[in-house]
Amino acid sequence: MNNNTSHYLDQLEAESIYIMREVAAQFERPSLLFSGGKDSITLVHLARKAFAPMKFPFPLVHIDTGHNFPEALEFRDRLAREMGAELIVRKVEDTIRDKALTEPKGKFASRNWLQTHTLLDTIEEFGFDACIGGARRDEEKARAKERFFSVRDDFGQWDPKLQRPELWNIYNGRIHKGENVRVFPISNWTELDVWNYINRENIPLPSIYFAHQREVLEYEGQLIAVSPHIQIDAHDPVSVKTVRYRTVGDMTCTAAVESHATTLDQVIEEISASRISERGETRIDDKVTEAAMEDRKKGGYF
Repeated sequence: MNNNTSHYLDQLEAESIYIMREVAAQFERPSLLFSGGKDSITLVHLARKAFAPMKFPFPLVHIDTGHNFPEALEFRDRLAREMGAELIVRKVEDTIRDKALTEPKGKFASRNWLQTHTLLDTIEEFGFDACIGGARRDEEKARAKERFFSVRDDFGQWDPKLQRPELWNIYNGRIHKGENVRVFPISNWTELDVWNYINRENIPLPSIYFAHQREVLEYEGQLIAVSPHIQIDAHDPVSVKTVRYRTVGDMTCTAAVESHATTLDQVIEEISASRISERGETRIDDKVTEAAMEDRKKGGYF
């Protein structure tokens, strides 16, 4: 890594740490939304830096759809245990049962749309007034419409036309009772920035991010992990391939990419050569409609 890249990462880190400290200063009950993916792992690392040598200041909140990769869950539990952090897990399947929601059907039946219900219930249960998340503006165009402090109304909904100005690094966290703020400290980071930072800081990641052999279903040019959560028909082409994941979502809606990258340097080399965003290449649920992500965010999604 050259000095220019390292200096640029220093600037991104300083901005994110500043935002983390603003959250701690302005809100009474903030939390950090944690999935076991690289972006939320980066957030945890930044928060630890921001508040060291204090105890980690935010509870980790995971909305568990029940369709997660086992590697991500194992990493989540281990990290929380090693840090001594409070880990709050709420399950979508409990929400489906309690609210009598309709379970999605089909070949790749994703619960992503339903996890909004669980997230909003969790925010109400614990009285969270701010939820820190790892969204980046380069992921998907709806993400680019949000500020660092993105206000949700008392129904948990987001209005892209009611975004607060953020001039001179001044962030307005004032909210009315029942409202909450989603905070995105790495909004200005790209996928490549995250990987370079992970490499520089030597941040551990789940093994799923590196090349490994996995049984996959080839479907419309994408490689979907074989699991009990997807429907495999007799004519479906299933094979074992050497793959890795650029992003970690549910097993039902996250595709792998063929790769032999087993080190961070090799992953960075692949990402540098790619011309397709991670979600554009690997997230099936974002392709349902042109506005799939924005529709979910308006309804209260992370």
